[in-house]
Amino acid sequence: MDIEFSLALPRDAMGIPMVRRVLGDTLRCIGVTEACVSDVLLATSEACANAVRHGGPSKRYAVTAAIGQGRCELRVADNGLGLGAIPRQYPSGDAEHGRGILIMQSVVDEISFDITPGNGTTVCLRKELDWDEDWLATHDRELTAV
Repeated sequence: MDIEFSLALPRDAMGIPMVRRVLGDTLRCIGVTEACVSDVLLATSEACANAVRHGGPSKRYAVTAAIGQGRCELRVADNGLGLGAIPRQYPSGDAEHGRGILIMQSVVDEISFDITPGNGTTVCLRKELDWDEDWLATHDRELTAV
């Protein structure tokens, strides 16, 4: 089973819970463990928050998800000025911003960036899915291809 969806959202924080709901419900519906769902949602929320915060001057950003072959791949794309540099360490404890990329790196298996200065950033997040064995035992779905 392959699942794909795409959402185009206004650059407003109100869209982030919608992304979390659609993605979280999808992953839970196919038997992904709650810990794995939480990791994917945390990383996705951080990527969306960055698109909302830094994705101008465009008024929209897009989230695309592909779930299959035992993994989830998400792309969050904006049309902002582009990321200057990837931070290599956490900012100081009193800093208000700057932890998002490092948080994403800590909860997904792979993270990559397609940065075009002046034309935006696409963050790609990949995570191998962990399956809830109790859920799988009580459902008739064949998930070997997911």
